[in-house]
Amino acid sequence: MNTQTVIHKLRTDMGLSQDELAEKVFVTRQAVSRWENGDTVPNTETLKLLSRLFNVSINTLLGSPHELICQCCGMPLEDSIIGKDKDGTPNEHYCQWCYADGTYTYSNMDDLIEVCVGNMVSDNFTEEQARAYLKQALPQLDYWKRYEELSDNGQFEAFKKQLIDEINGLHIEGLPHVEKLNALVGSYVNLDYPLPSGMKAKFLNDKTTYLGNQLESEFGGGRCFGVLACMDFILICTYEENGANPELLLYKKR
Repeated sequence: MNTQTVIHKLRTDMGLSQDELAEKVFVTRQAVSRWENGDTVPNTETLKLLSRLFNVSINTLLGSPHELICQCCGMPLEDSIIGKDKDGTPNEHYCQWCYADGTYTYSNMDDLIEVCVGNMVSDNFTEEQARAYLKQALPQLDYWKRYEELSDNGQFEAFKKQLIDEINGLHIEGLPHVEKLNALVGSYVNLDYPLPSGMKAKFLNDKTTYLGNQLESEFGGGRCFGVLACMDFILICTYEENGANPELLLYKKR
């Protein structure tokens, strides 16, 4: 699709008139009409506003002329997994696991490789092959090339350490010592907790990046501990290895 078709589809899918879209991005209705007729394309600042409004990348708005990959982990990027700047604008350079709300979540390439390998291994691609590929590919990506420039001087790592200390300080029976927290997204670590009324309480937002880990229970028995944390809370639950039968152990406001 080209830009005129993309904007028309996104506008109508959201149920907006040309006047309503124009008001939201601070242009005239005539400007929207010219975009959708293919006479002009939005300028850079307006593309950013449209990107945030429609929750898609600027690349998508321009008809997807480029194949995007995360410049931290190398994952192919689709609009549904693109990271966000602090103002909520999609950042088409990173996935939401590597970049969340304007924060880079990985400062150690080896830690990232450990996370990625588990998702890459298959019958046709061994763990050794995955590690070798990542060790060669990651240093070529922009984030790792410019790490010193993009680094926050250890602030995010200090925040993760603080969370880890808080979690270990809770002394949850059977929970192994937590050493690492990785970036996780709600849809991948979803927890619908059953309430006595029969309803389920959803603790996680599918669009939010959390920090967490899964650890095998010290008691064994095929159950795991799930640890999730963010700026606002710490959540600890147990569940079977396949994610079934979750049991909430602790939900603590920070």
